[in-house]
Amino acid sequence: MPYVNIKITDENVTQEQKQALIRGTTQLLVDVLNKNPTTTFVVIDEVSTDNWGIGFDQVTKLRQLA
Repeated sequence: MPYVNIKITDENVTQEQKQALIRGTTQLLVDVLNKNPTTTFVVIDEVSTDNWGIGFDQVTKLRQLA
């Protein structure tokens, strides 16, 4: 029973994109590890860019500087 947790920043990810992540991740586990898709769990966590850091800075600040 695979469990995959995908963490992404909450920057306007559409339902279609999330569905593509779920389908693609499940298919990868089927193809590579021969896992049963009905017992494969994929969870997507959307994290505020204020709560995601790279190096010394929040992603919010890095996006503003870019």
